[in-house]
Amino acid sequence: MKTSADLVHGYLSAVEREASALPADRRQELLADLAEHIEVTRAERPDTAIGEVLAELGDPRTIAATALAEAGNGAAGAPARGGAPARRGKIHPLVPLLMLTLPFLFAALLPHVPAAQFCSTLFRVIGAVLLCTSVHWTSVQKTTGVLLTAVLPTVAISVWISSSAAPSGDTPALLANLATLALLTGTAAWLWRVRRA
Repeated sequence: MKTSADLVHGYLSAVEREASALPADRRQELLADLAEHIEVTRAERPDTAIGEVLAELGDPRTIAATALAEAGNGAAGAPARGGAPARRGKIHPLVPLLMLTLPFLFAALLPHVPAAQFCSTLFRVIGAVLLCTSVHWTSVQKTTGVLLTAVLPTVAISVWISSSAAPSGDTPALLANLATLALLTGTAAWLWRVRRA
């Protein structure tokens, strides 16, 4: 049977593992704060089980994610104390933006080439995934970006193609493509402007 010390050690180890992207000094500060909180809580409420104290603190993954978010907001791109760089994304923020925008242009220029349409869709899906997993934007910005660059244009194009009410001819299609390209470019420019360094 695990002792209270084993449970606390396991909990703090889990937090340390989940927060490995934090600079070492910030990670140690987080662990020291948690350990102190556990000791104070146990001293104030000696009858409370250690499992209940740890449950009140929360899931180690959530604690680490919160600490990482605070580190990202507090000094985005700036070196952390001790000279260690702050957590950065592995993918440059320009990559998902280009993958969401440029494939549409190629698909619009080559509308009768099935491979261009397939590649455009594939690249836009990959761009949306990269945007959603990036550390450079908040959840709201990611959701807005995906809705405006992937979902809305796809729905509009699908309705246009399947609707018999769509005007015939090249001019309305060209105008629709230009409007979609303007939406994609504007959204990409907005995402670039609001990104975290």
